Amino acid sequence: EIKECDWSSDVCSSDLGGLPAPEANDNPFGYKFSWNPRGVLLASRNDAHYLMNGKEIKIDGKDLFKNYWTTEIESIGELEVYPNRDSMIYKIMYGLDNADTVFRGTLRYPGWCRIISKISKLGYLDDTERPELKGKTYAEIMAMLINYNSGNLQKYTAEYLGVSNNSEEIKKLEWLGLFGNDSVNANPPTYLDILTKRMLEKMSYENGERDMIILQHDFLAEYPKGRKEHITSLMIDYGIPNGETAMARTVSLPAAIAAKLILEDKIKIKGVRIPVFAEIYKPVLAELESMNIIMVETVKELRKEEKE
Repeated sequence: EIKECDWSSDVCSSDLGGLPAPEANDNPFGYKFSWNPRGVLLASRNDAHYLMNGKEIKIDGKDLFKNYWTTEIESIGELEVYPNRDSMIYKIMYGLDNADTVFRGTLRYPGWCRIISKISKLGYLDDTERPELKGKTYAEIMAMLINYNSGNLQKYTAEYLGVSNNSEEIKKLEWLGLFGNDSVNANPPTYLDILTKRMLEKMSYENGERDMIILQHDFLAEYPKGRKEHITSLMIDYGIPNGETAMARTVSLPAAIAAKLILEDKIKIKGVRIPVFAEIYKPVLAELESMNIIMVETVKELRKEEKE
């Protein structure tokens, strides 16, 4: 069990992303929906809370996408990572009492954070019902959002967002059709649901395309007698063309395996439990590995100069 381990963690970082596989990453947003699109956008409004170098960091939802950085994922390349909700609950849950950094992040292809930040500034993440939006065009809705009356809509939108008229953000909004003259058809009529519907129309997987799940854990672990290691644990799983998505596999199979093990009386602990007990996670991970869903660990022992 976690509480019985013989090391303490200075750094514990866990980053996860559900993304198009590289060959399916063919739209300007670098994203396609493999789960509830409304949920993806609602999560974009969440506050964040994490521990970084001994300091607690709190970020308001409105500023979430102004706080991101990049990370390198082996065989995939550079991705953006931004904070995912409240990471501090995991400090207690996993017994990370001595950790100076506890962070849980979301992974996206480069450019996602800037465009979602601009979409948030426009007000498209508002889920207040607005009957006056019925029958409007996307261009008319954009005009309402930026309080624009006449002239070049894209130009005024760029000025409102503080970007150039030929910026990547304006190009992405144009590609999505948010300056278009076709009528909106969303029920209920909220800015969020209008955006959700439009994104789903433009950013869904085509037949035969694969999604991809990336999960990477980073630990800086200190053992008795001062030995330190940098441990990286990486899982990359791909969907099956015209079959199960990686999102469906990695979300459902661990719970299904645990349920089967309970029915077979191989998990004997009682009550509602999270899977931090070896009796649960060891057989579940073993069966997932038989399905080629594997966490690959890389361990690097740190020299003295790397420890300081």
